[in-house]
Amino acid sequence: MKKYDFTAIEKKWQNYWDEHHTFAAGTDYSKPKFYALVEFPYPSGQGLHIGHPRPYTAMDIVSRKRRLEGYNVLFPMGWDAFGLPTENYAIKNKIHPAIVTKNNIAHFKAQLKSLGLSFDWEREVNTTDPEYFKWTQWIFLQMFKKGLAYKKEMSVNWCTSCKVVLANEEVVGGVCERCGGEVIHKVKSQWMLKITEYAQRLLDDLAEVNYLDKIKATQINWIGRSTGAEVDFTTTTGETLTVYTTRPDTLFGATYMVISPEHPYIEKWADKLSNMEEIRAYQEKAARKSDFERTEMAKDKTGVELKGIRAINPVNGREIPIFISDYVLMTYGTGAIMAVPAHDTRDYDFAKVFHLPIIEVVAGGDIKKEAFTDCATGKMVNSGFLDGLSVEEAKVKIKEWLKENGKGREKVNYKLRDWVFSRQRYWGEPIPIVYCEKCGYVPLPESELPLTLPEVDSYMPTDNGESPLSTLDSFINTTCPHCGGPAKRETDTMPQWAGSSWYYLRYCDPKNKECLASKEALDYWMPVDWYNGGMEHTTLHLLYSRFWHKFLYDIDAVSQKEPYMRRTSHGMILGEDGQKMSKSRGNVINPDEVVAQYGADTLRLYEMFIGDFEKTAPWSPSSIRGCKRFLDRVWALQDMLTDGEEYRPQTQALMHKTVKKVSEDIENLKFNTAIAAMMALLNEIYALGSINRAELRTLLLLLNPFAPHMTEEMYEMLDLGGVLNEQKWPTYDPAMCVDDMVELVVQINGKVRSRLQVPVDSAQADVLAQAKADPKIQEALQGKNIVKEIYVQNKLVNFVAK
Repeated sequence: MKKYDFTAIEKKWQNYWDEHHTFAAGTDYSKPKFYALVEFPYPSGQGLHIGHPRPYTAMDIVSRKRRLEGYNVLFPMGWDAFGLPTENYAIKNKIHPAIVTKNNIAHFKAQLKSLGLSFDWEREVNTTDPEYFKWTQWIFLQMFKKGLAYKKEMSVNWCTSCKVVLANEEVVGGVCERCGGEVIHKVKSQWMLKITEYAQRLLDDLAEVNYLDKIKATQINWIGRSTGAEVDFTTTTGETLTVYTTRPDTLFGATYMVISPEHPYIEKWADKLSNMEEIRAYQEKAARKSDFERTEMAKDKTGVELKGIRAINPVNGREIPIFISDYVLMTYGTGAIMAVPAHDTRDYDFAKVFHLPIIEVVAGGDIKKEAFTDCATGKMVNSGFLDGLSVEEAKVKIKEWLKENGKGREKVNYKLRDWVFSRQRYWGEPIPIVYCEKCGYVPLPESELPLTLPEVDSYMPTDNGESPLSTLDSFINTTCPHCGGPAKRETDTMPQWAGSSWYYLRYCDPKNKECLASKEALDYWMPVDWYNGGMEHTTLHLLYSRFWHKFLYDIDAVSQKEPYMRRTSHGMILGEDGQKMSKSRGNVINPDEVVAQYGADTLRLYEMFIGDFEKTAPWSPSSIRGCKRFLDRVWALQDMLTDGEEYRPQTQALMHKTVKKVSEDIENLKFNTAIAAMMALLNEIYALGSINRAELRTLLLLLNPFAPHMTEEMYEMLDLGGVLNEQKWPTYDPAMCVDDMVELVVQINGKVRSRLQVPVDSAQADVLAQAKADPKIQEALQGKNIVKEIYVQNKLVNFVAK
């Protein structure tokens, strides 16, 4: 028997697949299609870590199975290559970001190829390629023309180290997630995308897709739909402060108001407020906190009363104080809240600190001790015309009263905020807009796309927080496409999210120069049949790409409402110590070293065998050696091979059951139990001492998606009929998969006392008689009377005894 030289075998088949374009998606649109998608990586300088192969191998297994089932499979790969890490590396090492990106991609690609992943490299995309980002810019222009892209002055998170605007999700513990630098709040003019216009559709259309429940939940929670009312509080200055509340029934309990430290009324009222110095000092402190810190429940309650101006409660005419406090955000609702301290813990704590009235309006708690927050039901008290009503009745009546009296209106609200789309950095897609004093913001003509990045001497952001592009007069100064007068280009660039929001569409037709992809290609390949990625991307990336897709659907650029039919996720691989892998912990595993020591097939097999695909799992050197031994035993079957083109009687049932088990487990992401089934089959074959050609052919086909190199080599060496990847996936006879015997549990009063082996679908009388004859059951029933006998066929017997 020839030695199992995995290094030579793997290189041989990787070259063969490249030369024969084995995994190139076909253009025969009459065939059934399958579009499998994995999240394209950010090509960092560190290269792949051991976690990357897990999701890639999973979808590779599914894709290889689909090809053997006769599908035209699209399984593409590309690079999400704009963004801050590359730019920071370029600044530090004085290398152009484009060169950094090119080098990183070459390293990543070599690593991915070494794993034997069946990506269609002929459809590779790169978000930094002008032929790609031309269409990212085109989509932005369509949004601008439809009023979905707009510019707005707003308070933003500002990293004092990176000198860049951060999304809320990029601020962790008050510091920049990337560099650990201090984050403050700054008011800047930012490009925004109006994702809120699509909030309800993003919720409703979740009913049309097959996503894991936990993934749907993250989408629903982030969008945060609630129903309530907008209520208008007049102020002693004559202006109106509008609040949004889900509990308008508690209006009689509103004893003060709180507005955000950034609320524009503060500047408007500056000459009427007697404590502006105190207010300014508080605003400055609030600007140094992240939104997360500001809204954290456990923190101390701080604030400043606006002395000189009060609000008027619309339901009883009482004047109430107005405070600023950092727990109210200008970016949520109206930037103002009514505070009902009797029934909200945060309001209660705040009221206690500032000695404010606490009025119970829903009976049931003891507000002397704490806020009564479990008040979704109950009777209204101290609430005038609402007294005695249930909470639900009061909600209806107060909304009617507000409308009739011109004091408010029913309102649906969303936590979802419009998407901040500006970055004051160099390494991103230029925003194709110019500003003209006469015409305002004007889109670049589509014929001038792509607008590419100019060369700059320095990639450093400016000290005033503007993009490096803002220093280039040759880039900035241009003419207005509308009137021909002088104009200035936008110097902000797009965020990294931009290119990843539509990349799955470009894979359908990546070389198209006339449109983002042809209608024919999009109608055939879309929607994506199965998309797998990390749970960390099932909120924002998923939301953003669904939003872009729905917009493209509205302008007839795509024909489907949803981009992805199925979305699954995977668990992380941890270090041997059970901790998340990181350089600082010294527990990082390099996949290159594992491939060199054990081979790509062993690594692939182990990452699928390590545990439930959806759960985290620690790396285990002993377990990977077990997977290598399994492949060695499969390789050694060459010495046990006998003739025979049909399964033998002694293996027939097991072969059919194994085909069924592996086939179903792949579809359900139960890769570990699929491998276990093949291991059990191998043990049975070794016990028999031989395997015939039909049995080996099936085993190699089942194992091929997991260990493609070795199985291809054995199939060819043993001349089992053609090339393995051109064969058909094995089928099974359901009748051969039915067990003759089944194990039943026997319970007494619901507690398991014994187990029985009985023929499948046995009659109740026969099973009960066998159960009563069991010595363990007889002993347990001694001195008791059976009052009820329960039989669930093929599952259990339960005797209720006293």
